[in-house]
Amino acid sequence: MKRFTNILKKIGPLPLILAVVALIIIIIAGMSFSGHVASHSLWSAVVAAFTSAILGASAWFGNNYGMGIIVFTILIRFLILPLMVYQIQSMMKMQIVQPALKALQSKYPGKDTESRQLMMAEQQALYKDAGVNPFASMLPLIVQMPVLIALYQSIYNSQVLRSGKFLWLQLGNNDPYYILPILAALFTFASSWLSTQATPEQNGLTKAMPYIFPVVIFFSAIAVPSALSLYWVVGNLFQTIQTFFLQNPFKIRRQRELEAQKERDLKRKIKKAKRSTKR
Repeated sequence: MKRFTNILKKIGPLPLILAVVALIIIIIAGMSFSGHVASHSLWSAVVAAFTSAILGASAWFGNNYGMGIIVFTILIRFLILPLMVYQIQSMMKMQIVQPALKALQSKYPGKDTESRQLMMAEQQALYKDAGVNPFASMLPLIVQMPVLIALYQSIYNSQVLRSGKFLWLQLGNNDPYYILPILAALFTFASSWLSTQATPEQNGLTKAMPYIFPVVIFFSAIAVPSALSLYWVVGNLFQTIQTFFLQNPFKIRRQRELEAQKERDLKRKIKKAKRSTKR
């Protein structure tokens, strides 16, 4: 319970408030839908609840199913926002201890059992001192994936949603002008690029990811109905804005440069003091 309370304190009140408000609106949207969506299992009941909420939100805009998908996607993103904040905080803490972890790997280059055990013991001590949980960044992904899959299936399996029209789109068909696939790819690139730019140390895979993901999303969005492409566009746009505010690489770089400058200034002062002492 104490650990859970500490996690809530780290996340902060605003993301939690936004998540609660989003959940209330989702519930209201689901209750405002007068129809019935069949469900045969616990998982199908979750998907049915999502479908009802989307249809209820669509009714607020004159049964405009495109607007319903947009509103519900934004609400879901706000609902999982506390998890994303916690994940980003955990990732940034891990980045801070990376140089120390590399130093430990150099200290124990051997592959024997004793060296591995010593390195693991020092790693655990390092994580404890820095207040880092190496698995913390995985928990939000595990929790949010069922939510996003349920949202995906609620759109994909609903003939009503896919029969609607939105702007130039027939939501059950592919985008004839490839505008949504292009936008989905662009927003995926923007989000991935911002995230990687905030990472101080990058390997070849990390550098390649901002270019690989958009290609995958582009061809996927071409192959699926426009309703799903619209969901990807809105979700990836939200992700880009979220990444900019929570993981702003320009702000992080300035902070690192200031810290590095302070460290250099301190070293110069120490050297100058030593020279003065020798004289």
